[in-house]
Parts: sequence; C-alpha cells; structure tokens
Amino acid sequence: MAQAALRLSRPAWAALAGALALTAAGVARHVLRQRGRRTVAGPAGKLVVDDGGQGGVPVLFVHSYAGTSAHWAAQLAHLRRHRRAIALNLRGHGGSAAPADRDYAVPSLAHDIAAAADALGLQRFVLVGHSLGGTAAAAYAAQHPERLAGLVLVATPGPTPAEISQEVLRALERDYTRVMADYWPSMTQGARPQVQARLNADMRRLSRKDSKALIAAGFAYDPSPALTSYRGPALLIDTVHGETSSALHLLVPQVPRQRLTGTSHWPHLDDPDTVNRLLDRFLASVPAQAPLKVVSG
Repeated sequence: MAQAALRLSRPAWAALAGALALTAAGVARHVLRQRGRRTVAGPAGKLVVDDGGQGGVPVLFVHSYAGTSAHWAAQLAHLRRHRRAIALNLRGHGGSAAPADRDYAVPSLAHDIAAAADALGLQRFVLVGHSLGGTAAAAYAAQHPERLAGLVLVATPGPTPAEISQEVLRALERDYTRVMADYWPSMTQGARPQVQARLNADMRRLSRKDSKALIAAGFAYDPSPALTSYRGPALLIDTVHGETSSALHLLVPQVPRQRLTGTSHWPHLDDPDTVNRLLDRFLASVPAQAPLKVVSG
C-alpha cells in the first residue's frame, strides 16, 4: 500500500489521539495482587473491581481504553487512608468479561458503572473517569445524577467531527498496525520511562478487533451534553494532549478545570502526587451528606 494512502490530516491525528486516549491504557489480563479484588455481576458478564478502605464519601475510579484498575493504584493507596476507594475494570479489561458481541458503546460502559455501583452498595459516591472512562462517567452522571456526590473527568476528550472520525476509521481498516505505530508515541509523549513501557505493554495486549471497536465507540459518543446536564460538583483535569477546538472545557466552560503540563495523556500515572492533591481539594468541597430536598406545597 502506498505510503500516501496512509497519511491522515492533522485534525484526524488529533481525533485519533482522543480516541486512543479513550481507547488507551492497557487491557491487561494480569491478576491484581490486592486484597480488595473481587467480582460482581455486569451486563456483559463478570466485572472485576478493586475495593478497599472505609469512611468518607466513596470514590469509584474508571480507567481508559486498554487500561485496568491498576492504573489508579496510587490514587487508591492515597485515598484509602481515610475513605473507601474502588477501581472498576470495564468489560473486556483487567479480567472483566469481554462482550460476546463487542458492544463497547459508551452507554454500555455506563451500564457497567451502574452495575458495579449497585452491586457494591454505593448509594452516593464520587465518580472519577479517565479518557474513555471519563466519557462513560459523564454518560452515567447524566443517567443517575442523584447517585453522584461529584464527578471528575481526567483527560477526557470532547466530540470528534464525523468526517474526521470516518477518516481515522478508514485508515485503521487499511493498515491498523502502521497507523497505530505512527501515532502511539505521540500519545505517550511526556510519560516517565517506566510509565511508557507499561503503556506500550498494555497496548500490545489489546486485540485489533477490540481496539477498533473501542475507538469507534469513542468517536460515536459526544459527552458534552451529558456533562452539561449534570448539575453537581464537577472538575476537569486536562493535559496538553487534549487541546482541540472541541475540547470539553470549551464546550462546557462552567465546569472548573485544572490543566497539567509535563505528563503524557495519563497524568495519574506520570504525576500521581499532583493528581492526588487535586482530588483531595475536590473531595474536601464535596458535602459529606446529600443536600436536603426542599418540597414545596
């Protein structure tokens, strides 16, 4: 195949970045050696969660494409000193059952979050999602705002124009290996060496068919209406990798935002101390009890 046929426009590369961010971080099948590992029933089969700590408003973390609950290890260890903190492995990731029909649509991922929250007895909790996990978290927030004490979206991209997403998907069909090999280094740019090695290994574990299904699912969903509809406490934690004209902070400017530099698309892996401080600050602002509803009449 001619090299020219594989070239993507600059907007298409930016879109692929967002999708890979959505779809990037390690469908690792390795077994977590943490006390809180357990399984709960999910819509597509078993879901593996890492649950530990007690006290405070619980926090539920959701990883990105190809990620696992282990990506949140630093945040779990930090928060579990004074509150319950759980990390979910979405369908097809980290030992959770893969959907037989490759249904990775964002609303379906939000159903995974709902199933885990119900099974774990989380009546009111803070939801934190990274990239595709952030998109799924936004979808959940729109469906179940009464359950959330707060919402944090980490490096979560905004919508991708249809013409750009189609260009990317066609290129992936023509030569998946080459497109990914050309682009992946830019996704991990800024990562610490050990983080970059880990992300590269994560990516290699992801099957081509699942990868393309996840990328397409990310392209198909616009999280900005869901984020706009959610009225509770919220925070965007962005990196330099998400600067596009359709970034969520531009489409939903009322949501507070913190922009981190010097990291890859995975700031919680590259700079966990800063992410932990931002989480602490946000959690300190979340009421311990749900606000009382005023009934008129």
